[in-house]
Amino acid sequence: MAHLVWLKRDLRIDDHEALATAAARGTCIVLYVYEPEYYASPEFDPSHHTFIDASLVELERDLAARGARLTYRYGAMPDVLDALAREIPIESISSHEETGNAITYARDRRVRAWAASRGIPWFEYAQNGVVRALRTRDGWAKRWEARMLRPIADVPPRVVTAEIAHESRRTFTDLGVVDRRKPEALPGGSTAAQALLASFLAERGVDYRRGMSSPVSGAVACSRMSPYLAYGAISLRRVYQATLARERDLRARKADGETIDGRWLGSLKSYSGRLHWHCHFMQKLEDEPALEFTNQARAYDGLRENDFNADRFAAWCDGRTGYPMIDACMRSLHRGGWVNFRMRAMLMSFASYHLWLHWRPTAVYLGSQFLDFEAGIHYPQAQMQSGTTGINTLRIYSPTKQALDQDPSGDFIRRYVPELARVPAPYIAEPHLMPPILAASIGYRIGVDYPLPIVDHKVAVAFAKDRIYGVRRGAEAKSEAKAVYVKHGSRKPTPRRQTAPRPAADQRE
Repeated sequence: MAHLVWLKRDLRIDDHEALATAAARGTCIVLYVYEPEYYASPEFDPSHHTFIDASLVELERDLAARGARLTYRYGAMPDVLDALAREIPIESISSHEETGNAITYARDRRVRAWAASRGIPWFEYAQNGVVRALRTRDGWAKRWEARMLRPIADVPPRVVTAEIAHESRRTFTDLGVVDRRKPEALPGGSTAAQALLASFLAERGVDYRRGMSSPVSGAVACSRMSPYLAYGAISLRRVYQATLARERDLRARKADGETIDGRWLGSLKSYSGRLHWHCHFMQKLEDEPALEFTNQARAYDGLRENDFNADRFAAWCDGRTGYPMIDACMRSLHRGGWVNFRMRAMLMSFASYHLWLHWRPTAVYLGSQFLDFEAGIHYPQAQMQSGTTGINTLRIYSPTKQALDQDPSGDFIRRYVPELARVPAPYIAEPHLMPPILAASIGYRIGVDYPLPIVDHKVAVAFAKDRIYGVRRGAEAKSEAKAVYVKHGSRKPTPRRQTAPRPAADQRE
């Protein structure tokens, strides 16, 4: 008999409670399943497989160093479990909880039914601050903090794995996936995650509070931990505790009279807050899985559904809307799978308000382009940026203002929209306004080398506001907003603690 450790979005050995507890029980099967539904889902992109594969390579190595082997299987769950159970009796299943999309939610329900029908216990462990079967948001922040301050789970010194049929990692060809990688994407694996975290806390994070808003500075000033958290190459608890440890160290050095860059403490506080928000949004989808498909506030049903414009959608996806900041951000996603949060919000806002596109197709497309796609964050955020939550302030970004504020020299735009390489900085945000004589002097053809704006900003925004506020002012929307807040609204935050459990000597921050 063997204890099954089912790996999902937790591709690491550090702070892996499911692995640690199963290894302590006895012989294990450490299993990763290539699920056809996942690779056929509309949010999947080949870059996701590249990242996962690199993480699995490292996980294989880390397990081998402890005398263990990673078992691979291909197929739907729980069919894979049926086949495994014919090879060796399964005594228990251990895994981390997952707040995923409808596909993984349905799959987990099938696995639960399968295990229950066979009397096999399934132990699920929380790996973030999302609370299953949450009754009320009151006190949620305290529960989050308590989870994040729990001791880091020990890495088992040895993992004994069962002798069963060996299968190798699947390639793009094996999975029927086109090998289309993103050349600027971050590499997968725990080593890369730990190195990025260390560089952020030691150097890059000093300007986080100011630098995170611009796609230029944000690529360095942001932690860039999001894909590693999304696929579990590092735990959120590890990141949070390391951040607190860095803050304690800086405060101690300052108290000892050492000169500390004044930006550090503010940046670390801001970053810790973002880690709270990470789970705050995931909790929304956990509590209401339908948010992946339906408006959070149903008063907005029918608002955009019948006005979808396929040509506008295609232009937005391709990065050819005629708004340089929009197009640069979209094309940067095509190459690297990442752009900073403000620009993500702008992309979604532009699609929803300027182009009047329903959030579901645009959210699905962005999900495929984000290397760090996390359904629990993604769909509630998509709705928030589209004005369908009923409780959030409308955020309608001006792409021109964002370009002028966040990329004033045009470096980011020129990098990803090379058609504008010769356009002078004063016109980089609105090249169609360049005087014809100037355009001719640099060999630039207005409206030919780069599209004219797909919509007029003022006209589009006025239309969107009129439609949105027309619903929001209604009695139904006002009544529903109160219910939405009770279920999903953020509460007064818990005062941050400055202490955390100190790691054991062999656990590096």
